[in-house]
Amino acid sequence: MLEMRPDCERCGADTPAAAPGVFICSFECTFCAECANGVDNVCPNCGGALLDRPTRSRKLQETYPASTIRKFKK
Repeated sequence: MLEMRPDCERCGADTPAAAPGVFICSFECTFCAECANGVDNVCPNCGGALLDRPTRSRKLQETYPASTIRKFKK
């Protein structure tokens, strides 16, 4: 199950689990669309491809909540 991180690691923008336009790599590094475009869809942490993160329905979020741990470092 994906961790569904709550923020972009590059700019700190919120990335809710139900929101489209969020990108992840195979290590679940998470970026908003603007930041993913800014790094040419290549993860700056591991060099892997950034791909669209699937969304999680609100109903499933009740059973499988998204992470609340923010990864953005100012």
